[in-house]
Amino acid sequence: MTRQESGRPLVGRSVPRREDRRLVSGRGRFVDDIALPGMLHAQFVRSTVAHGEIMSMDLSAVRRVPGVVAAFTADDLAIGDITAQLARPQSQFVPTAMPVLARDKVRYVGEPLAIVVGLDAYAAEDGLEAAHVEYAPLPPVLGEETALADDAVLVHDEAARNTLVDVSLFATDGIDDIFDAAHRVVEVDVTTGRQNALPLETRGVVAHWDDREEQLLLQTCTQVPHQVRTVASRCLRLDERAVRVVVPDMGGGFGQKCVVGREEIAAAAAALRLGRPVKWIEDRKDALSASFLAREQHYRARAAFDTDGRILALDADVVCDMGAYSCYPFTAGIEPLMASAEMPGVYKVPAYRVRGRAITTNKAPTAPYRGVSRPQYVMVVERLFERAARELGLDPVEIRRRNVITDFPYTGVNDITYDPGSYLESLNLCERVVRDEGWYDTRTAAAAEGRHIGIGYACFSERTGYGSSAFAQRKMQVVPGFDISEVRMDTSGAVTVTTGTMSHGQSHETTMAQIVADALGLDIARVRLHQGDTDRVTYGWGTFASRSITVGGSAVRLAAERLGDKLRAIAAALWDTEPEQVELAGGHVRRRGGDSARDVLTHQEIADVAYLRADLLPKDIEPGLTATATFDVFNDGTFSNATHGVVVELHQDTGQVEMLRYVCVEDCGVAIHPQVVEGQCRGGIAQGIAGALYEEVTYDAAGEPSATSFMDYKVPTAQEIPEVSIHHLETPCAFTATGAKGAGEGGTIGAPAAVLNAVNDALRPTGTELDHTPITPQTVHRALNPEPVP
Repeated sequence: MTRQESGRPLVGRSVPRREDRRLVSGRGRFVDDIALPGMLHAQFVRSTVAHGEIMSMDLSAVRRVPGVVAAFTADDLAIGDITAQLARPQSQFVPTAMPVLARDKVRYVGEPLAIVVGLDAYAAEDGLEAAHVEYAPLPPVLGEETALADDAVLVHDEAARNTLVDVSLFATDGIDDIFDAAHRVVEVDVTTGRQNALPLETRGVVAHWDDREEQLLLQTCTQVPHQVRTVASRCLRLDERAVRVVVPDMGGGFGQKCVVGREEIAAAAAALRLGRPVKWIEDRKDALSASFLAREQHYRARAAFDTDGRILALDADVVCDMGAYSCYPFTAGIEPLMASAEMPGVYKVPAYRVRGRAITTNKAPTAPYRGVSRPQYVMVVERLFERAARELGLDPVEIRRRNVITDFPYTGVNDITYDPGSYLESLNLCERVVRDEGWYDTRTAAAAEGRHIGIGYACFSERTGYGSSAFAQRKMQVVPGFDISEVRMDTSGAVTVTTGTMSHGQSHETTMAQIVADALGLDIARVRLHQGDTDRVTYGWGTFASRSITVGGSAVRLAAERLGDKLRAIAAALWDTEPEQVELAGGHVRRRGGDSARDVLTHQEIADVAYLRADLLPKDIEPGLTATATFDVFNDGTFSNATHGVVVELHQDTGQVEMLRYVCVEDCGVAIHPQVVEGQCRGGIAQGIAGALYEEVTYDAAGEPSATSFMDYKVPTAQEIPEVSIHHLETPCAFTATGAKGAGEGGTIGAPAAVLNAVNDALRPTGTELDHTPITPQTVHRALNPEPVP
């Protein structure tokens, strides 16, 4: 039922999703669905060694393969490099150029060296087999120990000890004295495995030159179309006007597609060189092993507590393995800077010190992945509280109660101001649900039977809607933040809205339309969203960091309100009254207090005047019905929060971790579409469980990635993911135009910590505690079945 039919606002209601009819009926249009006349297909010759100098590359046999049209090296195409920068001194940040195609040196298995273009995808693949590349191998750098050694081989000559970022922050005066005097100090040493964001749709692009427009058109699945346009124009030495990026339907991104890739630029260069459309679709092997990865981190952390279990100080050393290059635009600083700035989270930490480092290794480079370090540092802090609770003899939930932030706004030791949230309320409700469902009694009964059931919690906040000021604090030279929206009504009274954010499954076509329809008093069916087209959308930073509704939705709301003001002004002029006496409701423009037909105008009647009878407009009202607005978050962002509760059973014979119950209590402010929020929670929790129990990319001694298929990269199915019980709290945000906070990453952030805590609770009788994810059946089996001491 629409607003026009019910008279109720659309925001806050789970109206039918507008995308579903097209997508479930097979009418979605993805990159691989695009077919253009004369289109060629591309694949990439990729490095087979992790580290080495390129001595020679012979593509002559490639060009003779039937169906191969061309093969190009970096020298053939003369493309510029992709370089991301931080405005920090050399001691804190070392920039590294990422060549679109490797020239003199390779730095990971799978790095692209040359592009092969064929009449079809099979011919291009056949051509790859004929490439002959000779290397002078160098010892691969494959982890923290070898990267930071005094005599380490360097991945980049300019990066001493293979360190790209080294920043020490928030060193509270006297922190060492606090630790020395504390009643109890607990420590953890936590590591997390390297992961792949694994969107259902792999990366891809169709590039071709439009002679009529004198423009290169890139149709690609990216979260950041305007950034792709900027980088492509610079690498290809074109005016930015001469590059148009259009994003069709997109099957997931999760952050992997919010950076600019190399292959898309190379395919565009090949299309320009050949004068024909070129398509590249990443195959699953390359997607698993050579695409942007994430999450490989190491935390050494300690916390000081008083006798009542209140935290006194937090001290951490963070090392993030970022792979071979910095990503654009976020750089290698994306993970250590996130962790360093936000680690105190929901807790009142009086003293704090952190060192964050990004190291470079001979692995595929790292991009942001849903949550960006927050799943890791939340796990670290929650482990510290669990350990402190055990050593102090306190209940794990009670020690959290004594430390969560309850007075807002709250400015933390990390110089971040937290807007109001429901930290304590979510914690209490989550525990009450788990307790009322009888899981504590079940755990006690299971222990008497020799079974191993554990309960774990994670209490956290999700910083969302980062504005320009927040990104500027990281010293980024490319500073994301604002969004621009245009709302336009045509002569039929229908509305088109643009947003600089980009949907890859979050239901923007529905939620943005809800916001506009409410602001204009329209039927939602009369609102249409345009996104992902750099010629139709003025500018935008795309979708990442849970910014779409907080920032993009706020710009949409403000633009719609401005258009509403113009509608009221025109109607007021026609009625010879004041705009304040006009309201937009029920699909019409109405004079307040009037009850006759003369007191009602349709949107179409107003539009007719605005466009077709401009002679009726007062001189101070311009013809047309268009409004534009920008929105930025100038405070420290908005903070959604949640508590996750997990119940697991460990099976002694197999080491299997069985998920018995999952409870999520979340607060993302005003939920524009509650069902969409729940979908975000469930999807994020599934990815968080995947990182906690299943997914990891490892490397052998030569730097060859282990997980090149789903036989090796263990992705959970619906069989492994439990039903999730979701409970909503609502603390409206004062800093967004809709009262909404972000909801895109919270599920992923809380799940690893909650699962790990539950597993450790189940292991308590064994005296073993685990501090690494993913938790494998082998690890659990060893803990439950220790070998007897001889």
